[in-house]
Amino acid sequence: MAVEEQKITDKYSVYLGDCVEVMKDLPKESIHLSIYSPPFGGLYQYSSDARDLSNSLDYKEFFEHYAYVIQGIYDLTLPGRMSAVHCMDIPTGNTGLDHLKDFPGDIIRLHEKMGWKYVARYHVWKEPLMVRNRTMTKSLHHKSLCLDSTRCSIANADYLLIFRRNGDNKIPVIHPTGLMDYAGERRPPADVMHNRGYTGNQIENTYSHWIWRQYASAFWDDIRIYRVLPYKNSKEEDDEKHVHPLQLDVIDRCIVLWSNPGEVVLTPFMGIGSEVYSALCAGRKAIGIELKQTYYRQALKNIEMVKVTSLDVPML
Repeated sequence: MAVEEQKITDKYSVYLGDCVEVMKDLPKESIHLSIYSPPFGGLYQYSSDARDLSNSLDYKEFFEHYAYVIQGIYDLTLPGRMSAVHCMDIPTGNTGLDHLKDFPGDIIRLHEKMGWKYVARYHVWKEPLMVRNRTMTKSLHHKSLCLDSTRCSIANADYLLIFRRNGDNKIPVIHPTGLMDYAGERRPPADVMHNRGYTGNQIENTYSHWIWRQYASAFWDDIRIYRVLPYKNSKEEDDEKHVHPLQLDVIDRCIVLWSNPGEVVLTPFMGIGSEVYSALCAGRKAIGIELKQTYYRQALKNIEMVKVTSLDVPML
């Protein structure tokens, strides 16, 4: 296996190396779910490594190389199982006269071309002032509205795209007592709390019904944006300012919706380990692959926190 470092336990395996090369050596049809954020084509450069997708010469070359990742995940995924891809529209600049690239749409079209079925798109809402303060996007400034509102834009949502591999799922993802835990900023109504873990007729499980209404919406406006793992120590001096890992609420929802306890969750762009962390906390097993050494080191530290924060959830 083409790896520089690795750590393998009975609960997880993490690798420092190129995900395309590593995935070639993993057992085919052994993954139950994948969750990841690919490098946002043309927006950020994460390292100078020639194998880094963010180092592609242009948008077209990015997708030529990304196709190998999609194929690798397809080969590893069990028939009928899901892959969740976190992405966003790509701005071409910050002058107020720029436009957006339909990065999510291009991801969807490439997946469909390679045999995946596109089944859902979730919108993760972002508060406009928070986005403006974090990114200093000129088209979000109130001053731009006052001077020429044709130069204004929006606080772009993040998207979570869900794909299903062709074939029949032989192992249903079941919830015999409904959804047990809500990952979000709202508070479940007090009058449904008594039904948490209800073992009777699930039509009567008002607690799980309430959570399902939040999760089944195409617009996730209840994600806790700053509920992320520690990441500042993973940054190098010449790094992009953008090091903002995927929110744990988003990952937690994916894991509970599309995997059973004890199943294997893959993330080919591990970053600081958020997907591995959430999978382990939820009683799943995990495989993570990361190319950048500083991210890999931070991921190891974050994964070590699981036994403290999750009270060492046992694997099945």
